[in-house]
Amino acid sequence: MDKMIVYEDTALMVVHKPAGIATETARVGQADLVSELKNYRRKKGEDTYIGVVHRLDQPVEGLLVFAKDSGAARRLSAALQQGTLTKKYVALAAGVPQAPEGTLTDYLRKDARTNLSSVVSKDACGAKKAALHWRLLRHNDVASLLEIELFTGRHHQIRAQMAHAGLALLGDFKYGSELSRELSGTYAVNSTALMAHAVLFAHPVTGRKMEFSLNYDKFSKIF
Repeated sequence: MDKMIVYEDTALMVVHKPAGIATETARVGQADLVSELKNYRRKKGEDTYIGVVHRLDQPVEGLLVFAKDSGAARRLSAALQQGTLTKKYVALAAGVPQAPEGTLTDYLRKDARTNLSSVVSKDACGAKKAALHWRLLRHNDVASLLEIELFTGRHHQIRAQMAHAGLALLGDFKYGSELSRELSGTYAVNSTALMAHAVLFAHPVTGRKMEFSLNYDKFSKIF
């Protein structure tokens, strides 16, 4: 657990979640990050409170911010809603966009039966607005490395929106396209090629600017 904790103080923790572990789950017997963090605090003799500010899909690696008390959780959650807690991702996508950057605004609906989200019309029952901005970092003839900033936090948002835009992520076998599946085999990408590589926010107690990032060179090796 110590190796996953990027930063910790009395109010919060910034944690590097590995791919394959759930952020939080109610399934009996399945490991999840929140439970691991509670055990970590218990072993240190601390209160075991863990405030979940935001989540990552189980296949996705990256940075998460957790609060260590309810006041910090409330302020960090407010920052997330106000857009002052910024999350940036990198993704390997099948295809090459025609522009160097762009914004996607769609309406997503989650199907609880299949645990998938799909783009629907604005007036569809259960539709929720989803917005993100993408920027092209690198590309070859068939694939792109993109940086993505989320403006909303919908279920499977990046995966669903990018697939709908014709830029399905490599290694994503739920939302993937024929091309993304082919390239996943070519480049030996076996899990969703998406990483929450940076997070920026104001400290909930001191107001100090906090910025953390991960190296994503492993996503650049195909270019």
